[in-house]
Amino acid sequence: MEEHHLLEEQLAFSLSWKQAHLSLLSLFIIGLIRARSVNLVLVAETFGGFALDSSHYKRIQRFLSTFTMDYDQVARLIAKWVLPKGKWLLCLDRTNWKYGKTNINILVLAVAVKGVAIPLFWKMLDKQGNSNTKERKDLMDRFLKVFGKESIKCITADREFKGGKWLKYLKEKEIPFCLRIPVNTKVNNRFRNKKLPVKRLFCLQNGESMVLNTPRKVWGETVKLACFRSSNDWVIIICNESPELALKNYQERWMIETLFQALKGRGFNLEDTHLQKQERISKLFAVLTLAFCWCYKVGEWRNSVIPIKIKSHGRLAKSVFRYGVEWLRQLFNDIRRFGTKVCRFIKLIAKEKPDERELFYLFDIKAIN
Repeated sequence: MEEHHLLEEQLAFSLSWKQAHLSLLSLFIIGLIRARSVNLVLVAETFGGFALDSSHYKRIQRFLSTFTMDYDQVARLIAKWVLPKGKWLLCLDRTNWKYGKTNINILVLAVAVKGVAIPLFWKMLDKQGNSNTKERKDLMDRFLKVFGKESIKCITADREFKGGKWLKYLKEKEIPFCLRIPVNTKVNNRFRNKKLPVKRLFCLQNGESMVLNTPRKVWGETVKLACFRSSNDWVIIICNESPELALKNYQERWMIETLFQALKGRGFNLEDTHLQKQERISKLFAVLTLAFCWCYKVGEWRNSVIPIKIKSHGRLAKSVFRYGVEWLRQLFNDIRRFGTKVCRFIKLIAKEKPDERELFYLFDIKAIN
């Protein structure tokens, strides 16, 4: 499998791992794409070669159970493959499900990029329900250690990520934030003689938005507020910079929901994993993220050559990720015929955008006007 060795070489540029681990990782990434599932039995069946499928399966199990993964290196590799230069808009959210009686709960810090979010760091939570301030701080500290605060445009998060200690931490670290708060959060009125539910500070009709001129204290910290009222909800955002951009920045948070959909039912069926130990699931999530990034990048290239159809309601007929994973699977399913193209996709994996002629060849466009 020439493509497996080429991917191994690409990984070696960023990961200082032993060759055996890089070899397994490259097979694992390709196997996830070919199987489009995290079912390790199905993934092992894609490895090929002279070894039995059961041997490949045990090899994957050993990797997930005994290998010590450097997640900082993985984050740098993800950034190198997919993320643009400059400041990033971060999204913080959780994804959770149950396997039997086991709660699987993952806190994810991702970067919003062109309609989807790219995971950089994640933390397994040994409980059901929301994260606490320490868990969020641990995740942010890992990001700051690797990429620094100068790489952050702002961080967005939903209503569950609340609390004075969390706000204080973000302000002390000088991290711009746009956080949604519950509509019943108590805030002082403009005379500061009475506390009211925060939505009573805004007089809005459906479809209107508003920014308060005067900062207010929320959970003991001074912040700026913006609000949008839809037909059935109030979206109230607190921020420490540029309140006029707060609502726009917060909208980017929805990209992480697109990510979770891609990793679960609309992509790799993450919830089908039978793994229960947290560290093994964390390693699987890392490999899955690398596979997702490759598929997303191929989908983005394909969309630049053959645009995804737009439906009557104005949305894309399919996601960029799905556009990419379908193309790669088609090539892998007939590897003898399309092996050369797969190899060229691998060689281009770290490029921001290949030459136009290269893309036209890879996506079967025979003429350039």
